[in-house]
This record gives sequence, structure tokens and C-alpha cells, in this order.
Amino acid sequence: MPLSDLARRGEEHFHRHVIPRLRRAGWRPRAVAYDGYGSASMVRVIARVVMRPPGAPAEGPLFQHIPEDLPSITQLREAAMASLLDAQRGWRSFIDIPVPFIPFTVKVGGRKLSAQADRGGYIDVVIRNHNLKPGWHEATITGPAMDTIKAPVLIIPDGPQLGVVCDIDDTVMVTHMPRALVASWNAFVKQSFARQAVPGMAALLNRVQKTNPGAPVIYLSTGAWNVVPTLRNFFERHNFPHGPMLMTDWGPTNTGWFRSGLEHKRTQLRRLMIDLPEVKWLLIGDDGQFDRIIYGDLAHDHGDKVEAIAIRKLTSSEHVFAGGNHLALAEPQVRSLKQSGALVVSGRDGFTLARKLPASLVGPQP
Repeated sequence: MPLSDLARRGEEHFHRHVIPRLRRAGWRPRAVAYDGYGSASMVRVIARVVMRPPGAPAEGPLFQHIPEDLPSITQLREAAMASLLDAQRGWRSFIDIPVPFIPFTVKVGGRKLSAQADRGGYIDVVIRNHNLKPGWHEATITGPAMDTIKAPVLIIPDGPQLGVVCDIDDTVMVTHMPRALVASWNAFVKQSFARQAVPGMAALLNRVQKTNPGAPVIYLSTGAWNVVPTLRNFFERHNFPHGPMLMTDWGPTNTGWFRSGLEHKRTQLRRLMIDLPEVKWLLIGDDGQFDRIIYGDLAHDHGDKVEAIAIRKLTSSEHVFAGGNHLALAEPQVRSLKQSGALVVSGRDGFTLARKLPASLVGPQP
């Protein structure tokens, strides 16, 4: 039996025996909502059901956030005490223990759908004929012994328009950590101030939305779903546009120890083109690992769906942390961006990318 099968069975055995004990200790299932998206004909609702103890937040960081501006001594003392109190509750209060196969019901736009979460506790369903107008709405998720929650969904209007797919790690945000350790960093270091925004990237995305009203910004990352609350705080603090995040899960799969980040991004991009067939995409990423391969292939195969590609050029030290370009060399059959036929620009930051992109995407240059 492959080791990945043993790991998966061990994970299932752990959940099967631990969840009843947690219930007896007062823990209850709680759904964590993620932002979904949709069109005039469909809406994708995303959430995850996890076990949480009484009084614990439904989601969020382990420690309190210290104000970005310099706090007073009193504020600093209060923040430190709050952090210590959080820490005293123990790490287990903030470890995601999923509830597999729990039944749930989603209601949105007068429509209702009942199903079961998957083995990781994830809810990822599509509801059609919802009659919602373009803009942000809320889907309602209910389940046995579970509080009702609201899951935001962005409905994108029909008709030709621009959309943005934007990578997160090393594109809009840097942690100065080796890529192999980013998952652990994200899991345990929850403060959003532990990350740095790439200069000009928020301004670039906001310019695109100002020039193309209604253009959705969808963040696509190989990061884990449990870091979404921290990313929301980070994006809000740095004035990034609000938009759905399409993350992935860590852990054993049916075919291996970990999910493929490359295939995750390819799959989600293909799904976006199916779900939103009239949208042409501005694809934003970096030259650290996968993005040039994925975007180049996509533009070559579906040139009518790609408006432009913007690649952030990493610094030498960031390339070291990102693991270099060995994956591109391991796939000699992949087409380069220059062969894709798409408009491609590159630069060190968002300001440089904005100067190189056409006015139809970012508006007149200041």
C-alpha cells in the first residue's frame, strides 16, 4: 500500500475517533465561509466545516493584531496581555479539525441545495438559476448542530468584460521565507503584519478596476485555505481590492502526499473560463516557479480568453526563497511566454507593470 494511502487512512482514523471526544468536551461544528463567485446563471459557494471549542472565534489569527501605527504603552500592554490569554487557551483551539461528510444546506437567491461536505470538511457547490443581480450577495449555510453562517458571493454580469487573476505569494505579498516553509509559516504565524506588500501592486489592481468598472479580481494561490482570514486582514490593511480567493488544501490525496500547486492553478483557471466564458483575463504572477508556465500554456491554448500577462520579476534573494526556475527546466515541452501570442509585460513592482500595461487596462498614465 502506498505511503500516501496510509497517511490518508491515518488522517481519517484520527478524525473518526477525535471528533466524538471533542463533542463530549463541548466542541461543535462551525462552518468557515470563503468568498465565492458566479454569473447570471450560476453561483459557486465555498466554505469549510471545522470543530471549534466554546467561545473560540469562528476564524482568525492566534494572537491579537498590534496596531500598525505606533501604539501607546497602555495599548501595547493590553495587546500583549490579550495575546498571552489567547496563547493560554492552547494551540489546539486554533488547529483546524475538519468535519468530514457532514450534511449541509445552502440557500441563495431563492434556491436551495442539500449535500455533504467532502472528506476534508469542504463545501464547494454550484447553484444554478439563482436570479441574483450583479454585485455582492450572501448565501446561507446551515447544518446539524451548526450555527447558520453567511457566505459572500460575487455575481459577475453577463457580457464581454475584463477580469483579473492574481497570484498572492511573491506577487502581491512577500514573507522572505523559503517556499517549502511558507505553508508552516502561514499556519502558525497568523499576524498579517508579518508579511510585506509588494510596492504598487494594490495600486495596479485598483487602477484596473477603476478603468474597467465591475472587473472582478480573483486571487489564485497554492496556499492553504486556513490562512484566508489572515490574508483578508492583510488585503484590507494594504488597500487591495476585495475579491474571491481560490486556495488549496494541504495533506494526503488519493494520489500522493500533497496536492500539486501547478495542477491546482491550471484546474482553477480552466474552471474560471468555463464558469465565466465571456470574461477576458489579465493574468498577474511572478517569475519564481509556476506562473509563467501556467499562463503561457493558457494563452497559447486559449488566446481569446487572455487579455494580457503581467509578471513580477523577483529579486535574487526572492528567487532563492522561491526555489528558482528548476520546474520550468524540468518541462522542456512547455511553451515560453514569448510563444504564447499574448501581450506580456514584466517588472519589479506594480508601478513598473502599470507603466507597461496599455491604457485600456490601467487608464492614462499619471
